[in-house]
Amino acid sequence: MESKAKVLLAEDDTSLAFVIKDNLEEERYDVAWCADGESAWQRYIKGGIDICLLDVMMPVKDGFTLAKKIRQKSDVVPILFITAKSLEQDKLDGFKTGADDYITKPFSMKELLLRMDVFLRRTKKMHSEQVREYKLGNLVFSFTDLKLFSNGEEISLTQREADLLKFFCEHVNKVVKREEVLLSVWGKDDYFLGRSMDVFITRLRKYFKADPHVILETIHGIGFRLNLPE
Repeated sequence: MESKAKVLLAEDDTSLAFVIKDNLEEERYDVAWCADGESAWQRYIKGGIDICLLDVMMPVKDGFTLAKKIRQKSDVVPILFITAKSLEQDKLDGFKTGADDYITKPFSMKELLLRMDVFLRRTKKMHSEQVREYKLGNLVFSFTDLKLFSNGEEISLTQREADLLKFFCEHVNKVVKREEVLLSVWGKDDYFLGRSMDVFITRLRKYFKADPHVILETIHGIGFRLNLPE
């Protein structure tokens, strides 16, 4: 049976994490549990997460810091803080990081499930209304159709080419690190995948020749930057 959604659960209290994970899995959620903020971030950038449940007080990287990093990558994935703190300032700090909601321990699983359902339905609606199309100079990239259009010509893309191009489109005119691209598009950073990525980069540059103002630049020792005319 297909899961309802992929949940990132970042909670350093093992007992509580087990209870939440167990209850969510009974409700057909697929749960990725991490015991600290850094491992949760590494899991998030592998992709596929639909909703985040983050404890505030965690080792290595706290929940507020983690939420800020997640928000830098996605404006739409729901973030709910789970915390023992009920102070007004903590709630304000949480919302400033881009959190959607706040649930204070102890809480009932029924309450958590209801809140999760509200945000998941909202993001599903947003995705269904979203046009997955990007303008690149004189080129038009349709992620949904896996097509790149140029002066009436149509280039068919593989899924991996489209995933890679979409990543660059979401970071236009910004330097992105090689490892960031690999983790986001391939889910792993290693030498062989890096060589594979270079092949895909060469292909994209070939497609961009239709508009010389669209430049996929290599920043030596760091990564890449997709330069588009303002």
